[in-house]
Amino acid sequence: MSHSLDRPAWNALHSRQAYLATGGGRAVGYQRPYAMFIAGADQSDASLAAMAELVPADGQAALVERDRWPLPPGTRVVADAVIVQLVAENGIYGSDAGVEFLEMGEADEPDALALATLCRPGPFFARTSAMGGFIGVRDEAGRLVAMAGERMKVGEFTEVSAVCTHPDHRGRGLAKRLIGIVAGRIVERGEIPWLHSYPDNAAALALYESLGFRRRAEVHYTIIERG
Repeated sequence: MSHSLDRPAWNALHSRQAYLATGGGRAVGYQRPYAMFIAGADQSDASLAAMAELVPADGQAALVERDRWPLPPGTRVVADAVIVQLVAENGIYGSDAGVEFLEMGEADEPDALALATLCRPGPFFARTSAMGGFIGVRDEAGRLVAMAGERMKVGEFTEVSAVCTHPDHRGRGLAKRLIGIVAGRIVERGEIPWLHSYPDNAAALALYESLGFRRRAEVHYTIIERG
């Protein structure tokens, strides 16, 4: 039996995040200022062709699926990986003790994009931090040095995403605290936190598991472009 997180982009864009969707009945994707994920209704030629139309001429798109999908026609693979999907189904609670954080808004978007460009936590665009729940930490000079927030929202599941810390501020436990706060808020709303990690990132996996996340599945993460 399939799980809603087996096809997170398709299910998110047909439920809680339908307002961010572009495309139609055969294929949908996030509006480009927010995220790069696209998904098809099925693996038929018609759906794959519709997916191809959602790949920007001057950019890339990404698939995240439990099953491996055929390439949309006229596209090629830029990067391909099997990643780990983790879920915290038994509750997780974060404390804001010991960290002064800010609730991020539109004015923080340029700094969020700059930090994500430096740290590369995953696909991040100009309005990704507007997808909800983003919090951050600034240093004495006002520079944004750490952040975490929410991305794909599928039924009762809400993804913790864009966790990153500036290299000058690592080793302070900021990522752990921010993940705990974001995930704790998700739980308080009656939802279930989840996230993705590369399987060879032992430090990140250990951190997530210390916070109550458990491995649910491996999924295929494929970045494509026209060509």
